[in-house]
Amino acid sequence: MIQKLKLEELNRIDVETFKKTEKIPLVIILDNLRSMHNVGAAFRTADAFLVEKIILCGITPQPPHREIHKAALGATESVDWVHEKDINTAIADLKSKDYEIIGIEQTTDSRLLTDFTIDRSKKYVLILGNEVEGISDEALPNIDVFLEVPQLGTKHSLNVSVCGGIVMWEFAKALK
Repeated sequence: MIQKLKLEELNRIDVETFKKTEKIPLVIILDNLRSMHNVGAAFRTADAFLVEKIILCGITPQPPHREIHKAALGATESVDWVHEKDINTAIADLKSKDYEIIGIEQTTDSRLLTDFTIDRSKKYVLILGNEVEGISDEALPNIDVFLEVPQLGTKHSLNVSVCGGIVMWEFAKALK
């Protein structure tokens, strides 16, 4: 008979071990997100895929907060994070460290995620934008590549945490 695994049977690492574990060369920028649930979900996904860190920009809510914790389930303790008021400051710093900056956004120049080749020798930044407005207009000129998740239905976009999960998974598979 098939049974679900108990938490202790999943053999997950603890926070201390997570901190010492080598991460994939991937940084996530959350640009002016409003929803604390989306922020928490991004932390939880970043933990699942050993993302290097999260940068919370602009008005994006910061831990500790009860609503972020609900979705993050402790991942705000394991995943490194910082707050940077200005997204372009964060981008400039990461570019100076040889990261390729990728905006997850529907633009006149965006490519489908499925058509993008992830290079294992590179370091990447994924920018996820505001739930309504997307990535800040002032950041667009500083982004190297725009990717979007292919969609077949009637809606114009995915929820930012769902989109982030899909894109982080694709990068984690390729970079690990």
